[in-house]
Amino acid sequence: MQNTLSLIGRTEPLFSKDIAVHETEISAIVASARILVIGGAGSIGSAVVCELFKRSPKLLHVVDISENNMVELVRDIRSSLGYIGGEFATFAIDYGSSIFDSFMMCGQYDYVFNLSALKHVRSEKDPFTLMRMIDVNIFNTDRSMEQAKRRGAIKYFCVSTDKAANSVNMMGASKRIMEMFLMRRSLDLPVSTARFANVAFSDGSLLYGFNRRIEKGQPLSAPNDVRRYFVTPQESGELCLMSCLLGDNRDIFFPKLDYNLNMLTFSEIAERYLKNLGYEPVQCESEDEARGRIQELKAGKKYPVYFFKSDTTGEKDFEEFYTEKENLDMGRFATIGIIKNNALYDEQKLITFTEAIRALREKGEWTRSELIELFNFMIPEFNHKETSKFLDGRM
Repeated sequence: MQNTLSLIGRTEPLFSKDIAVHETEISAIVASARILVIGGAGSIGSAVVCELFKRSPKLLHVVDISENNMVELVRDIRSSLGYIGGEFATFAIDYGSSIFDSFMMCGQYDYVFNLSALKHVRSEKDPFTLMRMIDVNIFNTDRSMEQAKRRGAIKYFCVSTDKAANSVNMMGASKRIMEMFLMRRSLDLPVSTARFANVAFSDGSLLYGFNRRIEKGQPLSAPNDVRRYFVTPQESGELCLMSCLLGDNRDIFFPKLDYNLNMLTFSEIAERYLKNLGYEPVQCESEDEARGRIQELKAGKKYPVYFFKSDTTGEKDFEEFYTEKENLDMGRFATIGIIKNNALYDEQKLITFTEAIRALREKGEWTRSELIELFNFMIPEFNHKETSKFLDGRM
């Protein structure tokens, strides 16, 4: 934790004060609850599971499509936290499948945490992954909230993203549309969510990639003009926990972070990361140079890096958690801000979007442009940043 905090420019965990103030209430709720975590073996999901497990819930079920990640989650919990008196069980199930539908018919849950998401900007490069993103981030979420209501849930939590605010990419826009569907469901079941900073070293993140590149003796590559906020995995779990258990209906929680103190470029993080490992970063002029100099530089405790100006589709220059049109409560918590929402949504738009996607699926073919056009229909202010270049074309 301390090492990660120093890399992201902080000395203390972000939410400690608020957790301490509300710990008695949080622990009491968890201890008496039957809880389901969907997508519980990913980076944020496993952090949520650990936060719940250490407060000894009456029942904790975890669903995730990744069998291997689920095995590691159980090993990690058994090796660190041990056992609880309540029931703890994991299920390697796709929550968009008919098997999950049957699973939900057998369960009874008080709280449902949904951490399942396609979260990468690079996922918008082709129409097929884009369609899966719509399924996972929007329709599966909508359906699972309906199922949670039928199975007696009293609260539903779903993870959103900072990229939902003033979206420039399809991933962020899919989460913004998801929030619209949640507003409709909120009339029947209380829901809250959270918009995140980057979770440091989460699966698939650039920082996670740094670890893999070091393991494999490969150079580091990062944009030098993209600025991001960062939280630790534990902090991501704490934010979800606070939002679900303490948030009012339709609340969106976000971390209070300072633009001048906490916003960092990926290249800054890369340099700190290497220096922490005892390497001096050496900037190269090209990917080829960085790949070619790895052995030479490592021998002298130096390390090649390639930093570049971002020019790929959907990459936002900086992070923001809310727009100027949203209503904020900045006083309830010391370290968490809240976006307060009324149940505002356009029913006809939700129906039109759903029917349009269904028609494309039934036809069996669709294009990126058709999906982008549908997103523009749902979000008139959507400022999709299209450059015809994608992250898969970068090192």
